[in-house]
Amino acid sequence: MQSKDIGNIVRQARKNQHLTQQALAAAADVSTRFVHDLERGKATVELGLTLRVLASLGIEVSLLAAEVVEGREQ
Repeated sequence: MQSKDIGNIVRQARKNQHLTQQALAAAADVSTRFVHDLERGKATVELGLTLRVLASLGIEVSLLAAEVVEGREQ
């Protein structure tokens, strides 16, 4: 998944919930500029803030490391 894909998911979820970028930014306690950059797929956005925005939209993120998939978790 690339940053543009995440941006598209955020934009669609925001619109589905009838939120403006300003309202989402306020709910996630981030700047409107950050939401704008995130939706545009800017690759340098901060992961922690991105996760905060996703949580504000009710989007759960799960990551699966290659080591776990291959049974090498120690």
